[in-house]
Amino acid sequence: MDSQVNPPRWTPSQSPTRTLLANVEPEIHIHDPETEGVGSLGSDHEDSLSFSNSTFNFAFSDGPTSQHVGPPARTVSHRPGAPLYIGGVEDPVVMEIIRSMEVERDLVERPEQLRRDEYVVSFNQNAGGGGGGRGGAVGLKGNGIFLTWKDLWVMVPDKKGGRRAILQGVTGYLEPGEVLAIMGPSGCGKSTLLDSLAGDLSNGTPLCISIRTPTSRLHVEIGEERETDVTIRDMGLQDSINTRIGGWGSKGLSGGQKRRVSICIEILTRPKLLFLDEPTSGLDSAASYHVMERIIKLAKQEQRTMVASIHQPSSEVFELFHNLCLLCSGRTVYFGSTLAANEFFSLNGFPCPPLRNPSDHYLRTINKDFGVDIEQGLGGRKMSAVEAINTLVKSYNSSEAYRQVQQRVFEICKQGLLVILKGGGKLEKKGSQAGFITQCHVLTRRSFVNMYRDLGYYWLRLAIYIALCLCVGTIFHDIGSSYGSIQARGSMLMFVASFLTFMAIGGFPSFVEDMKIFTRERLNGHYGVGAFVVGNTFSSLPYLFLISAIPGAMAYYLVGLQKGIGHFAYFVIMIYACMLLVESLMMVVASVVPDFLMGIITGAGIQGVMMLNGGFFRLPNDLPKPIWRYPTYYIAFHKYAIQGFFKNEFKGLTFPNDLAVGPQTITGDEILRNIWQVEMGHSKWVDVVVLLGMVVLYRLMFLGIIKSVEKFKPILKSLMAAPSKQLTPVELPYTTSPAN
Repeated sequence: MDSQVNPPRWTPSQSPTRTLLANVEPEIHIHDPETEGVGSLGSDHEDSLSFSNSTFNFAFSDGPTSQHVGPPARTVSHRPGAPLYIGGVEDPVVMEIIRSMEVERDLVERPEQLRRDEYVVSFNQNAGGGGGGRGGAVGLKGNGIFLTWKDLWVMVPDKKGGRRAILQGVTGYLEPGEVLAIMGPSGCGKSTLLDSLAGDLSNGTPLCISIRTPTSRLHVEIGEERETDVTIRDMGLQDSINTRIGGWGSKGLSGGQKRRVSICIEILTRPKLLFLDEPTSGLDSAASYHVMERIIKLAKQEQRTMVASIHQPSSEVFELFHNLCLLCSGRTVYFGSTLAANEFFSLNGFPCPPLRNPSDHYLRTINKDFGVDIEQGLGGRKMSAVEAINTLVKSYNSSEAYRQVQQRVFEICKQGLLVILKGGGKLEKKGSQAGFITQCHVLTRRSFVNMYRDLGYYWLRLAIYIALCLCVGTIFHDIGSSYGSIQARGSMLMFVASFLTFMAIGGFPSFVEDMKIFTRERLNGHYGVGAFVVGNTFSSLPYLFLISAIPGAMAYYLVGLQKGIGHFAYFVIMIYACMLLVESLMMVVASVVPDFLMGIITGAGIQGVMMLNGGFFRLPNDLPKPIWRYPTYYIAFHKYAIQGFFKNEFKGLTFPNDLAVGPQTITGDEILRNIWQVEMGHSKWVDVVVLLGMVVLYRLMFLGIIKSVEKFKPILKSLMAAPSKQLTPVELPYTTSPAN
């Protein structure tokens, strides 16, 4: 009598420690919940059920896929074109799955097959000369970058004082010449994962990059004009070369064209590692396909490592990607080849219906927001989306594919020149970059053109200043030299020093937009903080001088202040210094409060406190000495602006004394000393120098704050993160030995 083959049912291990396996040939287990029989497709057959263009062969279990008829299943081998029988009876569900697999493989199989054995790992071997740490260099094709993440968790505080996990122990890797698509429903954590890989939100979890050559992560090279033209044509922008990008004040490129321009800018820098966040958003299906086709072609040709979070790609775009990372609620539903994804869903009872976009099917299956029941198998039972997600996650975590991902991560972290990135750190080995002078020149020119084209940056402010100075000139018109003009002159100069320069915060929203561009380009390694500060400073000088001289001249001569070109020149220079200082102050505010509305409120509050302690509304000797006199009075720039204006205006003038006692006339020095309590121990030019020194100080503070935020940001995020189990890759010392 023939004995029945009834191997025990394999269940996922409950141990938190996962074993890394290498060179283990998988088996496909088809489990029947009713008969407890298992049909095994042996891995010793080369023509067994294959996963075309797949890095892995999957062994998925715990997924009810069919109802068997007859005796328990026996081990069978399947060849394409031959019917599949389990227990002597043809299984219609399995047959439908295999037929769909063969049709899909014939339609979308790529000419170039990337196999796992192309990457030959060689430990303790120095391929490039020089030191290479404990692992040494390895023989790999090209100069690409490998990136891995292992058991990555991201925790954020919730409203109840606890912590909520956005990413829950995800593991994966990137390889040169391949493009990984990160997909999932809204709120799944795909943007967080992309930010984590880019070094922004890792919460202290180590990320490792294995590189062939000691090049910068994203290095800048000035491309040739021909390369620029080719990139523009590849992105379909050849008809928009002479079109302005545009903004709120002028119409320019469309939203989709702007997105393609941003992709062009990143491609022109020739990065070895490129992160793309929703690159197809705002593009139609044809534009999405052509853009992604060129990006993926570029990755293959130049062995670049790319990852993109993508939302609802078309079937043509989805087929372009090499690998897929499917997330739901921060958990990995699937990681592997895009072609094998359909087989994974089918073997777990969720096959993609004919003529449906596979990516749409995957997202519909793992979307739990609408509570729609999912039908499992052909005519099978219905289950909730939460049950379907748990089934898929459990199946993936207990599969051979998951263990092979762990093994590949382990191999990458052991090979080549290894760099451990902790807490969002960055790999900043300098590559072929433009020099500091060139960066400053390019940024100054670009910022100057941007300020010229942006109506709200300086031109609208110039119009407002002209209107205000016309008001001041007409209200204080021909002020004269009577005793009452002493108070009127002081009030007019106080308005110019305080409220006129106060309006300089109007350029804060435009500066915040510049900061967004600066932040992105700095993270991409285009230039540093110093070059940005120099470029922004020099580009704004002519515009600030223009809005200081023209309105200042109107106010000065309409009021009839002290005659003489020297006095007028000092008046304009002092306004100019105040404008520079307020802009520098707002740069510091923008580095701490990036939101433009909150930034304007914060900047206005700071200047309001300074005005109160400037020595006009409350004379210096009457200020309370703790805090307000020392040190606020000496920190407020209004003190030096008001005293400089007063010295420039009152010195050399004589006014009639309308008081009942004292001499008939009163000099300007006596007014400064006795009425305004001005410090007479230094020249008016010293006040200008102090203001210019404060301008430099504020710009240096901006530079220091930006660098400090980048330095301490990972530490703060790690303190906010809840402790979680983390498998730390082996740390090898980074070496700068040249590679061939």
